[in-house]
Amino acid sequence: MSLRLPARKLCLPSSRPLLTLPSTRLAPFSHGTVKREEKAEDPRLKDEVGDLVIEDQYAILREKYDTPKNPIILAHGLMGFEELNIIPKAVLPGIQYWRGIREALAAKGIEVITATVPASGSIEARAQKLSEDIHKKAKGKSVNIIAHSMSGLDSRYMISQLKPANVKVLSLTTIATPHRGSSFADVMFSWIGPTNIPKLYTMLEFFGFETGAFSQLTQSYMSQTFNPKTPDREGISYYSYGATVNPRFWSMFRQSHRIIQKLEGENDGLVSVESAKWGTYKGTLKDVSHLDMINWTNRLRWFLWELTGNKRNFNAIAFYLDIADMLAKEGH
Repeated sequence: MSLRLPARKLCLPSSRPLLTLPSTRLAPFSHGTVKREEKAEDPRLKDEVGDLVIEDQYAILREKYDTPKNPIILAHGLMGFEELNIIPKAVLPGIQYWRGIREALAAKGIEVITATVPASGSIEARAQKLSEDIHKKAKGKSVNIIAHSMSGLDSRYMISQLKPANVKVLSLTTIATPHRGSSFADVMFSWIGPTNIPKLYTMLEFFGFETGAFSQLTQSYMSQTFNPKTPDREGISYYSYGATVNPRFWSMFRQSHRIIQKLEGENDGLVSVESAKWGTYKGTLKDVSHLDMINWTNRLRWFLWELTGNKRNFNAIAFYLDIADMLAKEGH
């Protein structure tokens, strides 16, 4: 897919580092055109990977989208769920992780399956549950997985290590997945301190939370343990997207964005662009946060944004319909 967008300088705030971590070489960040990197440093990154910045391609819905032949699995990230009911559903509808996305895909004739895995369990535990969920719900059909955040790691582990005989994966599309970990996780562990981490885990487990996921999201674990033992499988298509955001004063991502920006570069508030790249990199969503990508954007925010003369640049529904369209055109 070819796309040329108008160039616009992207300015993000800088700050002093809170923790010194090993530096990484960042690829050049282009503005609106595909710029080829001189060399892919990771063998799991294709040589032709570029840095396409997507400014407003997914701002509005198109009239027509092609439909993939096989079901799409929507896999949630850390602390995720299918539907969260804080109070009885009869009183107030539950909160959906994939807010309106599943219904929008289904309305276009796409078979959609939502998988549910342990919210903060280890990658291994989440991958096992993911394979069981797909086997149960897909009923033997080949599937395309669209994974947000940590679920991209679960999916890679399931495909590479578990290799379930009853699950056939055609493609994996990861959205803001920390394939190389997140420096924010490293900083948090540093702040908490090694003597306090067991106490924190004990408290979380008392309230019913699993704790296996947290240390696996660090840069050291991903680079030294997970990635070396989790190679991609031949015959499966791997796609990925990343995002950047410039958090406003009230954003919950201001602090995490500042840390990651200093240590890794452009990011969506939780995952850097460089960490999100895997397989065929499809592009960087501009001014889209980690939660915007699952349609959690506050409607009031966009209403006020448009009142001040600004144009909405991202519609999550259009984004997922376009991914489905891409999968259909790829024969999946």
